[in-house]
Amino acid sequence: MIRKIKPSDKIELENMLTRIPNFNEEEIKVAMELIEITVNNPDQKDYNIFVYENDGKVVGYHCTGKRPLTDGVYDLYWIASDPATSGKGIGKQLLEHAEEFVRSNNGRWLLAETSSKKSYDSTQNFYLRNKYSIISEIKDFYSVGDNLLVFGKYFNNKNH
Repeated sequence: MIRKIKPSDKIELENMLTRIPNFNEEEIKVAMELIEITVNNPDQKDYNIFVYENDGKVVGYHCTGKRPLTDGVYDLYWIASDPATSGKGIGKQLLEHAEEFVRSNNGRWLLAETSSKKSYDSTQNFYLRNKYSIISEIKDFYSVGDNLLVFGKYFNNKNH
């Protein structure tokens, strides 16, 4: 089941993030800052966090928000699932939920930024498998040899 985040989800999410090999301490800190903002300010609209709950346990989440100064571009700030549940389609269901959230809010684009590092191959393939395109690449963005890849999917809302 996918639902809005609750304050009681914070500890489970932090524990899950620490089990994901690609995330370093700094990245986990940034993810937790967005989680804190979301649970501490329920009226804010910048970050929308939804968790995937299975048998009472949080095993994934996505954080999606509208890009400032646009009328229909959304960022997928975070999407993660517990490595213990890998291959069960949780990431795909979370991504589809994020896409539906964007479409239901009259969004045109959903953008996801990631690293070009080899350790992010599975992340890059995840977006490609789900019909995202690389719409931009900035060389040496995170560090020398580590490019920023921007994946995007465009939604035609006339049919929605």
